[in-house]
Amino acid sequence: MKWYVIALFALINTAISWQVSAYDYPFDNALEATVIGTPEEFQPKFSKKINRKKQRITIFPDREISAFIAKNQLEYALVKQTKTAPLIFNIAGTGSSYQSSKMKFMEKAFSDSGFHVVSLSSPTFSNFIITASTNQMPGHLVNDSEDLYRVMEAIYDQIKDTVDVSEFYITGYSLGAAQAAFVSKLDEEKKSFNFTKVLMINPPVSLFNSVSILDSMLEENIPGGMDNFNAFFLELTTDFSRLYAEDDSIKFDHDFLYRLYQAKNNQQGIDHSRVSAVIGMSFRLSSSSMIFTSDVVTNSGYIVPKNHVMKKNESTTNYFKVANRLTFSDYYYERFLPFYTAQNSEVTDASLKYDTSLNSIASYLSANDKIVVVHNQDDLILAPGEIDFFRNTFKSRAHIYPTGGHCGNLAYKENVDYMINYFKN
Repeated sequence: MKWYVIALFALINTAISWQVSAYDYPFDNALEATVIGTPEEFQPKFSKKINRKKQRITIFPDREISAFIAKNQLEYALVKQTKTAPLIFNIAGTGSSYQSSKMKFMEKAFSDSGFHVVSLSSPTFSNFIITASTNQMPGHLVNDSEDLYRVMEAIYDQIKDTVDVSEFYITGYSLGAAQAAFVSKLDEEKKSFNFTKVLMINPPVSLFNSVSILDSMLEENIPGGMDNFNAFFLELTTDFSRLYAEDDSIKFDHDFLYRLYQAKNNQQGIDHSRVSAVIGMSFRLSSSSMIFTSDVVTNSGYIVPKNHVMKKNESTTNYFKVANRLTFSDYYYERFLPFYTAQNSEVTDASLKYDTSLNSIASYLSANDKIVVVHNQDDLILAPGEIDFFRNTFKSRAHIYPTGGHCGNLAYKENVDYMINYFKN
């Protein structure tokens, strides 16, 4: 066959893999997709109840824990099969726990298809920061991924006698997707798992760029500006109270915020500016919890006065009023960057932002056929032009949907079929 015919076939194959053309996800607005997600009628049906168990493990047995924090065990979930099967490590997105709705959905999808699953909280989630983070200064993709790898090794050592594993895979969504790539790279050196498949779902390119976008979505869309932050937050809590009266099992977290605006959408129609603010508020709740937790456990004096010993039942309301007004950029420039420059004089603002981006491992991602990325053309957390990073780096291993916002189509049947087929075939 002529070389140019071969090249043409390769080009056609690459183009097909880059962009999904015929796609019937029900929302073509990125904001609506991000908030509303995938209605149940568009989700796949699962055939069985999964064998899910909440587990605990101690990573640092000598770590001192205050009365306010109380426990020193990392929590995770194990879903296992009754026969030999691959095990998928699944990493949650920014500020999310192994208990998030997305994690539970993915457990059902993977378990229904015959895989063992270990669900892990994000290193930016409070329980992980307290119990499993080495320096308890979350946000550095390299260091956080080293912590994740240590956790994975400890968990497998804990469960290996009860779970028959044929091989190991890894996945994650949002920040968890970026961390999956860094964990995979680390595994090339340590070889504890020899991951054969890595699936990245809606990762950021630059962590700093993405969190800055999310901070702006809140600050630029609160009616009346940030001076009205308290009133906007009060409105959300009032709406929460109404929903809580209907279902007292819900929690006021980012999953709830999405549920709240699903309800409002059904009643009033989408106010795009307000929805942007809610997406930003969702992230702010996650980042403020991360910043507060890191401050308490490191005794940095950033929010809680230095050397103040918090009591078991002490109110945190005033501290969170402060934390909720802090942007990730505040945390980055006032705590994160000074922490790393103090450790290494060669670290700069530019080098730290580069090290916490996928750009820093682009050559590894480009060269490894076992790594696949799933993304959306209209993902809200990407800066202009960043979607092209995935096309250029992954080539035919980039599966890019035209719509879906940020993880809004994660539960859409076509997306789930693609995930399962990737791990099965």
